[in-house]
This record gives sequence, structure tokens and C-alpha cells, in this order.
Amino acid sequence: HDGTSETAIRKALVERYPRESFEICDKMPTWLLTNEKDNDKFVNEMLERLGITYFDVFLVHNINTPWLKNAINANTFEYVKKMKEDGIARKIGFSFHEKADLLKEFLEEYGDMFDVVLLELNYLDWEDSSIEAHKCYDLCVEYGLDVYVMEPLKGGVIVNPPEDIKNDFKEFNPDKSIASLAIRFCASLDNVKIVLSGMNKMEDLIDNCDTYENFKPIDKTEEEFLEKMAQKLASKLAVACSECGYCVDSCPEMIPIPEYLSLYNTSKNQPESNIYKLYFEKIADEKVAASECTFCGSCIDYCTQQIDIPSVLEEAIEHFENGFSPYK
Repeated sequence: HDGTSETAIRKALVERYPRESFEICDKMPTWLLTNEKDNDKFVNEMLERLGITYFDVFLVHNINTPWLKNAINANTFEYVKKMKEDGIARKIGFSFHEKADLLKEFLEEYGDMFDVVLLELNYLDWEDSSIEAHKCYDLCVEYGLDVYVMEPLKGGVIVNPPEDIKNDFKEFNPDKSIASLAIRFCASLDNVKIVLSGMNKMEDLIDNCDTYENFKPIDKTEEEFLEKMAQKLASKLAVACSECGYCVDSCPEMIPIPEYLSLYNTSKNQPESNIYKLYFEKIADEKVAASECTFCGSCIDYCTQQIDIPSVLEEAIEHFENGFSPYK
């Protein structure tokens, strides 16, 4: 939010409640690191914006192939280790968005210094070979890390499925939401300590609170049902985009990739509706056309889902342009 989130936290929380009554986690912006001095610069800026003297948890953000190099070159891992030694961070960790082979290499080198990992984890990605959430989780357990979960609903993909899948959930348990089952799947894992959930309205918040206040670990029947739903949903998705937006930041043309991929998914699951072609054209008119993609491939390195984005954009263009009439 252009640097305003920490100021908002200070005004809403820090200035109103005792420091020991809440915990604050922040993260090093690895994509901005250019040298060792940047570590001090960013940490001091965060502390000042937040109006605090220490972090409860401090993360090195998004360890992936390109940003890992930034952190190594800036000596960031030794820096955050010293933050913990000096009491500036009570726990230290990292967030991770790639496959298990990179995580294994990273943990072999740095795993002993960390307390926490922020990991993408949900039942849809659990056995997905492009995400390897299960393998990544097992590696974190092996190193004794507390797991904080991001994307338990995969950017909304899980809670906005096609109608037939919604009906499957209603038939399975009409009293529980799709979100509650997805969150319980994550929270039932032994090393998971926190599950982060994006909430858009009050009923989402109430549902999440109910899930935890009356928490029950996922049982075998529910686990088997979610496995079937994962297979069914995966078969219906044109592309498994979680709409994180990292690809846009890395795109030289600034193509709004997640918006196009979201429309592509929705249109493929609602083939009877042609309204999405108009939306597709509207984005192209108001922002940047998908056809501006030069196939440079810079977005792929930053994609948390390891999607071949240029190829998928080409598929989306063909889907909306060929044989589609918005006036049927």
C-alpha cells in the first residue's frame, strides 16, 4: 500500500493498546535490496513507521530464485540473525513461494538460524507438482520450524469454484462454509501455528472466528472429500493463478496479468456467458493489452505458482478473440 500499511497499524493498534497485548510481524523487502546498508535503512524505516522498538516476528520476504540473490548479496540473513541477538526481533523467519528443491538447498544453508516460515499451503496445492506444498511442509517440519500459512484459500480460487463444486460442498456439509474446511485443513497440521486469511466482508470474519472458537481437527472423511474436490477443481481451472501480483511488478510492459488470468478462469467455467470478452477488452483499453506481451519470460521467475505466463496469456487471447461474440 505504498508504505502506508505500517503507519495505519501504528494509528489503529500501537497508539491505542499496550505493546504486550499484540504481536507485530513485518518483512524485509528483498526485491528492493541493493547493498548491505539497505538492511538498516528498511528496518529503521519500519520501526519508525510502526512506532515500536522491536518486532515479534521478522521475515525475509519471498525467498525465490531472483530475490534470494538480492538477500545473499546484501548479507541479509546474517543481519536478521543479529536482529534477534540484539532483541530487535524476538523471532526471525522467511516467506517462501517456490518448489521443494530450492527450499531444501536454502534450509541446508540457513535453516538453523530461523524460527518461522511463512509458507503457501492449501488443500488444492498440497499434492500439486508445480507447488509441492506437502514436500515443502515436510521439509519445514524436519528443520523444526513453526509454519505460518499464507494462501489457505489460494487467493479466493478455493472459495469461488464452479457451481457444481459449490453444490458438492453443500451436500457434504450444508452447515459449514468452503472456507472453514479449507482453513481447518491447514490448521490441523502439527507445525502450523497461524493461518492467515484474507477477508472481504464481516461475514468472512465471523465465519473464521467460528472456525477457530469451535475448532476441530480435520477428520479422515473430510480429508478424503477435500482430496476429491482438489482434483475436481484443478481439472476445471484454466490456470492456477493466486493473483499475488508479483508478475506485474516484474513485467516491462506492466500488463495486468492476474486480471486477465482471472477472467480466463471465470470464462472457461461459465462458457454460456460472453460478458467476459467485454471485460477482457475493457482491461486492454484502460490498462495494457495482453497482446503487448513480448515473451521475455521475466514474469515466470517471480510467479509463485510457476505458471508459464506468456503461453497462458496467448491461450487467453485466443480464447477471447476466436469464435466469441459478446452479442449472442
